[in-house]
Amino acid sequence: MPGVDTGSAGTRLIVVRGNSASGKSSVAAGIRERCGRGVAVVAQDNLRRVVLRERDRAGGANVGLIGVVARYALDAGYDVVVEGILYAAHYGAMLQELIDDHRGLTRCYYLDVPFEETLVRHASKGDPEYLAQVTEAHLREWYVERDLLPSAAETVIGAASPLTATVDRILREAGLTGAPRDTDPPVRDPA
Repeated sequence: MPGVDTGSAGTRLIVVRGNSASGKSSVAAGIRERCGRGVAVVAQDNLRRVVLRERDRAGGANVGLIGVVARYALDAGYDVVVEGILYAAHYGAMLQELIDDHRGLTRCYYLDVPFEETLVRHASKGDPEYLAQVTEAHLREWYVERDLLPSAAETVIGAASPLTATVDRILREAGLTGAPRDTDPPVRDPA
């Protein structure tokens, strides 16, 4: 579907990228919580690890699936938050096509957290099973310093920005500062 306009002038596309334990999922959850209904969270980990049970590799099926799900939600009238590590080398082309094809407002963010802080944040996760499975060696292997997309204008948000301030900033810059929605987006006529 690359090269096909997606969404509408009224939809918002927000891309939140960064290394493991940088706060991407928390930011996406904060956006959804503050906006209410009508926000689709397209989480790389869910589609790659849960739906497909696929390793993160260039050309993986999850790359296209993330793009398809984001486009479908945008076309259905949802605002969309795409979040994940989303390595530029693996996901950059798909993300750039999605950004280029989106008719509405798009904002891209990179959560820039130093490796030492990554270790601290990782250790604070409340899931002992996950902590046993994902070790410091894994985090070192996965860590890519400032893995910015080559052609997308990403706003870099540093580790010093608290979660609430980060969510507030993204909502403000994406024009989503109104009252939370109580209803789903309107059903669109497929014609």
